[in-house]
Amino acid sequence: MKALIIKHKLILIGLVLSSTAYWTMVSHNFELFEKTTHFLNSFEKYELDEMLISFSFFSLFVVIDHINKKKVQDIELEKAKIYQAMLSSTHHILNNFLNQMQIFKFSAEETPEFPPDVLPLFDQIIEEASEKIEALSNITQVTEASIMASTILIEEEMSSERKTDEK
Repeated sequence: MKALIIKHKLILIGLVLSSTAYWTMVSHNFELFEKTTHFLNSFEKYELDEMLISFSFFSLFVVIDHINKKKVQDIELEKAKIYQAMLSSTHHILNNFLNQMQIFKFSAEETPEFPPDVLPLFDQIIEEASEKIEALSNITQVTEASIMASTILIEEEMSSERKTDEK
């Protein structure tokens, strides 16, 4: 029940205020519509009633725009949280895998029949995977383009480093 009240607190506040206003107007014989009409008619000679109505419409759309922007911002924030949680889990899984591969490497180093030229390649693969994980961890804008760009950038850097090492 408490969660329901908290979830709909603005609706309940609106209900209480509108009920209070209604009963106050009925008990005091206060005609709000007639008073509003009279109020607007008093501005007719200055043509302010049109300006007031126009300003009211403009204000309504400003509020609606603000609400829409807030919703979009909340959605983007939630997407970022989900991305970070997914990334953290993936980071953990891949680090465990890379650590287990180090055990494999130690076994390979102690095995005389294992080709020694494969071990540097193994180290390079582990380093590349670690750098890609780190690049994905540093993304600030969670979009498909930024994710793709971060991994492509790392691949290009690694490719240029390999070319430099080969020379």
